[in-house]
Amino acid sequence: MADEGETPVARSDDDSEPTLVAEPDPAPEVEPDAVVIAEPDAVVDDTASDDTAAGAVESGPDTEAISIRGLVKQFGDNRAVDGIDLTVPAGSFYGIVGPNGAGKTTTLSIVAGLLRADEGSVVICGIDQSAQPQAAKRLMGVLPDRLRTFDRLTGRQLLYYYGLLRGLSSDVIEKRATDLARAFDLGDALSRVVSDYSAGMTKKIMLAGAMIHSPRVLVLDEPFESVDPVSSAVILDILRAYVSHGGTVILSSHGMDLVERVCSRVAIIVGGEVLAEGTIDEVRAGQTLEARFVELAGSSGEVEGLEWLHTFSD
Repeated sequence: MADEGETPVARSDDDSEPTLVAEPDPAPEVEPDAVVIAEPDAVVDDTASDDTAAGAVESGPDTEAISIRGLVKQFGDNRAVDGIDLTVPAGSFYGIVGPNGAGKTTTLSIVAGLLRADEGSVVICGIDQSAQPQAAKRLMGVLPDRLRTFDRLTGRQLLYYYGLLRGLSSDVIEKRATDLARAFDLGDALSRVVSDYSAGMTKKIMLAGAMIHSPRVLVLDEPFESVDPVSSAVILDILRAYVSHGGTVILSSHGMDLVERVCSRVAIIVGGEVLAEGTIDEVRAGQTLEARFVELAGSSGEVEGLEWLHTFSD
């Protein structure tokens, strides 16, 4: 059973990494056109005072937004994360790439506070995650891969729900939800239930929810998966503006071209270990990022034995 305040984790049938799932039932009961009002101080609990947490947050161009040291996570006999060290500078676009089952989702889940590491430490903007988990979570917006959400709510209700969880007042939520919907081109969809959204629209409304409390760090697992090129361009514009104003984005992606275009630094993770890390130019070493990735990750496919595929049956 998950501890209070933690997101339950289920094992995936086709991947050695966990699938992150939010408890879908019961969904919060919200009238279709209701305006939700809650006391902002009543929805977020913390083990440390606000003054303590605020005083620990570091800022500045040379600050480490995320510091990961000696991270280890084991699932049975599978060592999904094996001693990972990463430093993500504040105000940067940081990419994590690797083959399926490499440990990317597990690493990001630990950074986001959705999983506990067996060993190692994670520091978010100067706050030790293990010592002050809630204070660290307040600084982050999280978009896990394959997350199930309350899709019986409308888009507007879902954004209110996200805002309430982050301790925002009704007036602030209403304004930010409107602003985010306009930015993500979701204005006409806010009155529809999320179960009627396309995969790309669902990704956008959940990313909007991750940003509604204006976090310092965004942790995004495959944010562009199932998103059409037009929506991808919209999301990229929003994320670039966010980073240009001091925000930090750490994302995983199988899109090497996208990572190469937008990220300032990248880590290649294979078998739970970092095989290469640095600026894009340093990691690709005169090649394309995809070529360097294939070189490091290797190819396990065997095309021999498929001679029968070279003939056709009528």
